[in-house]
Amino acid sequence: MLLCLPTSVTEAQECLAEGAVPIGGATLVWATWQRDGFPGLAMSLREVPEANVMGRESVGGAVVLHRIDAQQPDVLRLAAATIGTGAVRRTATVGGNLVGSALRCLLPAALVLDTRATVLETDGVREADLTEVVAERPVLLSLRWRAPIASAYRKLTGQAGGPPPLVVASALHAGDGGGRCLRVAVRDGYDVLSGDTAGDTGAEDALDALRGTALGELPAVAWDVIRPQVTGLLHGDGANGEGLSAPDR
Repeated sequence: MLLCLPTSVTEAQECLAEGAVPIGGATLVWATWQRDGFPGLAMSLREVPEANVMGRESVGGAVVLHRIDAQQPDVLRLAAATIGTGAVRRTATVGGNLVGSALRCLLPAALVLDTRATVLETDGVREADLTEVVAERPVLLSLRWRAPIASAYRKLTGQAGGPPPLVVASALHAGDGGGRCLRVAVRDGYDVLSGDTAGDTGAEDALDALRGTALGELPAVAWDVIRPQVTGLLHGDGANGEGLSAPDR
């Protein structure tokens, strides 16, 4: 297998045109390749500047998970910190997790940040929403969002050999025309559901409104986590650090 290491978007496009397979951090594909055979040409974006951005409102697709720190919103930082082991987080990338993983541990956090993606294709780069990223699995260059007022994250402890542990992410945003918007996303098994409502009401009104969204289908155990997160964000009493629990195995 030949590994293509482009240093620009143009070179990355050329690698794609030649049939290179994107590998992210290779934590998810290596075992499959050992079993089924390696591709003739693979590509890593680790030398492409646009895929390595790090800031308060952006992160590159080639950024490894352990680099996500206090620059980024709490919900994204806490989500990254619970993925795999320390060794995995030093290798796995943002793009690999969102595009290459069935678990998509970062997806609830990205959804509540109202994230937009920049993706790479053979004929250029373009913007895409997360629904398209999950469905079509393009090459992810970067993510960007508008920094929230506050955010929160919790992952429950999963059982070995069982379904993925429940994840609840939430964020409170300033609205464009004034007011505030509350966004909540939940991973229940392999499904990710989300909903939003006004963030200027009391917690009970906000929870009632969220039950009228897709989140209303969730089991009681999910609402046992959603309720204190929503209450903490709307009352400003710091739900951000709650529930940093056992990582996925």
